[in-house]
This record gives sequence, structure tokens and C-alpha cells, in this order.
Amino acid sequence: MPHVVFAGSDASRFTGGRTELEVTATTFRRLVRELDERFPGLGARVEVGMAVAIDGVIYQDAYAAPLAEGSEIVLIPKIGGG
Repeated sequence: MPHVVFAGSDASRFTGGRTELEVTATTFRRLVRELDERFPGLGARVEVGMAVAIDGVIYQDAYAAPLAEGSEIVLIPKIGGG
């Protein structure tokens, strides 16, 4: 199963403090849906406020990215600036 790691504390208000979990999703798009089903509101937060690294590769647009058995997905809060 793919393994998700939440960097920072953005996700903790949705996950009850969990910083890591396993998912069944096979693409990043499905991962977002699965997170939203398990933790309502988290999927939207991931879409707009988090950067994505899959197996050490940072993605600008991860929606079609496949997730393999044992993949590590790190979700990192985006840094705002102006």
C-alpha cells in the first residue's frame, strides 16, 4: 500500500494528529478523494495548500501520477509569499 506522510501541522486538524497513514489509492487523484472520504475537508486542503512529493520527486501537477505498492507520498504545506 502507498504510505502518506504529512509534513508540518496543516493536516493534523483533519487527521486527529496522525502524521502518517496507508492508503489504497493507485493515482494521486484517487488519493485526494480517499483522504477526503476518510477525513472530510482534507482533500480540498491537499489540492490547494500542499506540495506533493512521490518517491522523492516533487510534482507541480501530480493528478495523473501513479502510486505503486510501497510508494511514499509526502504532503508539504505550501509557503505563501507576496
